[in-house]
Amino acid sequence: MKQKTSVTLSSDLLAQIDRDAGSKSSRSAFIEEILREYFKQKIRHAIYERDLRLINENAEALNREAEDVLRYQAPIEFETEE
Repeated sequence: MKQKTSVTLSSDLLAQIDRDAGSKSSRSAFIEEILREYFKQKIRHAIYERDLRLINENAEALNREAEDVLRYQAPIEFETEE
């Protein structure tokens, strides 16, 4: 369900919206699309920050586990072209 609202914008910003929206999109549709993208990015950023915090909090244990796994890796031998 959509609801009508009123937003006051500066004339230069409104002109930019009109240029970018073009004739194929209304101002409302254009602004709605921009806001949806903004909120999606905001959620993505929050998830990224949460994941980074979890990785940093567990970095020591994760590094120990990675070092343990690498001990079981067979050495790789490359043949050189002569």
